[in-house]
Amino acid sequence: MTSDEIRKKYLEFFKEQGHAIVPSASLVPENDPTTLFTGSGMQPMVPYLLGQTHPQGVRIADSQKSFRTSDIEEVGDNRHTTFFEMLGNWSFGDYFKEQQLPWIFKFLTEELQLDPKKIYVTVFSGDKENGLSSDIEAVKIWKELFKEKGIDARNVDFGTEEQGASLGMQGGRIFGYSAKNWWSRAGAPEKMPIGEPGGPDSEIFYEFNFVQHDPKFGEKCHPNCDCGRYIEIGNSVFMQFVKVADKKFELLPNKNIDFGGGLERISMAVQNTNDIFKIDIFKTFIESLEKISGTNYTDPKYTVAYRVIADHLRASVFLIGDGVNPSNTDQGYFVRRLLRRAVRYADILGIKEGNFADLVDYILEYYKNAYPETYAKKEVIKSEIQKEEEKFRKTLRDGIKQLEYIASRIEDGGNIIDDIKRKKLSGLEAFNLYQSYGFPIEITIEICKEKNIDVDLEAFQQEMKKHQDLSRIGAEKKFKGGLGDTSDKSVQYHTATHLLNAALRQVLGDHVMQKGSNITPERLRFDFSHGEKMTDEQKKKVEDLINGWIEEKLPVEFKELPKSEAEKIALHSFAEKYGDVVKVYSVGTENKYVSQEFCGGPHVKNTGDLQHFKIQKEEAVSAGVRRIKAILG
Repeated sequence: MTSDEIRKKYLEFFKEQGHAIVPSASLVPENDPTTLFTGSGMQPMVPYLLGQTHPQGVRIADSQKSFRTSDIEEVGDNRHTTFFEMLGNWSFGDYFKEQQLPWIFKFLTEELQLDPKKIYVTVFSGDKENGLSSDIEAVKIWKELFKEKGIDARNVDFGTEEQGASLGMQGGRIFGYSAKNWWSRAGAPEKMPIGEPGGPDSEIFYEFNFVQHDPKFGEKCHPNCDCGRYIEIGNSVFMQFVKVADKKFELLPNKNIDFGGGLERISMAVQNTNDIFKIDIFKTFIESLEKISGTNYTDPKYTVAYRVIADHLRASVFLIGDGVNPSNTDQGYFVRRLLRRAVRYADILGIKEGNFADLVDYILEYYKNAYPETYAKKEVIKSEIQKEEEKFRKTLRDGIKQLEYIASRIEDGGNIIDDIKRKKLSGLEAFNLYQSYGFPIEITIEICKEKNIDVDLEAFQQEMKKHQDLSRIGAEKKFKGGLGDTSDKSVQYHTATHLLNAALRQVLGDHVMQKGSNITPERLRFDFSHGEKMTDEQKKKVEDLINGWIEEKLPVEFKELPKSEAEKIALHSFAEKYGDVVKVYSVGTENKYVSQEFCGGPHVKNTGDLQHFKIQKEEAVSAGVRRIKAILG
């Protein structure tokens, strides 16, 4: 059964259970400023899980494109990818675990014909510290489901993964974990803020019984072991609690279901391979890469290179298809990082000339029916990838030569910077490779790791900061906030943008985040995330709030704080890269701040220094982004 067929069967199965099938959201979140990319099937559904009404009803299913930057360095083993699809089904206050678990078990064992004897599940074992009991309902449901398949499902309570590694499987089929089987956006129960929803979950694992346990992952094997014998293929979240006080939880008015199952991982189970790069999705691509390179995927010298190229090119295709082109900033930085890492591994395979654009054809051909909108952008995608490949290949060879020369000096005990003996690449050397050859620090680290050489990352970050500071000085007072000059009027408008951001969030909601600004001595322009045109009443409320704060003559002050501390109290751009210490500007008095934001300044000392605030125009910029033009006078 192909991955296409699995996706189709899943959507058809849940359509039969009364679910509306919705298309995948973009990899670039439209109204979620907390992250650069859509990293899970659940992410676009958060507003509905929190109470908003979904236009398609209370039962929804889809296959969601997802991309996780955190997995870039993991790619190269047999099961990690940066891009993947999540099959998902949701109940927004409709059905609950009594229907969800039988449905997903039936889909896996009857629709996909997976052997139930190779399926193991985990449940929430409780958290006494937070007054949360174990999920005995899920255990009972699973016991009945396995019994129907002739399996006596023994329940084993581990509590922690460490306990699992100590005790081993013990003939169990249902395994209890505590924090591992609790879901909330903040993580474990103790990490959840007041008002945060969450609940227990139940994960499904498939056993590759031909994989032998590796003791380096723990004394004994258990479902959550990383040795690869068991792989998670799905997770049902029972979102039923809200945190109301420290160590106190109450039931939500509506109980929700959030299921996510990785399409590629389910394909691994169906196609009986513990190597994700051997499923049908990658088959033609890998074979084509073998022909071009004259090497073989199964040769241990080259396997990692094949996996990196296959994953990174596929991810780049879908990111560019959703409008993210290679660049040095924000989302574009990750596309550039993916492609440059892929070029470096192509070099290992002996591919010295541009072939990526041709390889893209094999990826797009596979997905043309499932994602015709991406296929339609074929020429644009190929062009962007070809340009980036050509750009990096010009410097790759020279950069590697330079790095190998430095490495040889280090191995000999010398240092081309200061001749101090050491076994580490200095921060300045790493920065020079970045500045002169376009080597992302990750590539430098990767090559050095192969040579058993450490990289002084702390010193590299210091060199980067020096470079950024010089760039800012050279930009002639061009501030991040879009400040064109430092005249009194421009500084007033800069403070006004902070008040505008705060007022918009009060009137429209916390989803509002700054998407850009431009300030001159004559006016301010402010872009923000919001999906609808503002009403006249909303604009009036925003104006009244800002003018009220101006009349209150509130103090405007800043503090320099450690980034980790500042992130807890102040708004900031998740796309920006900050140093370890940041400047936070606050408007108002302690415990009564109307605005707190990361900002480099400058600002007025007091809101009384501003004049009457007036919105001149509110308009759309792009999907999910609005723009306000306003004046002070």
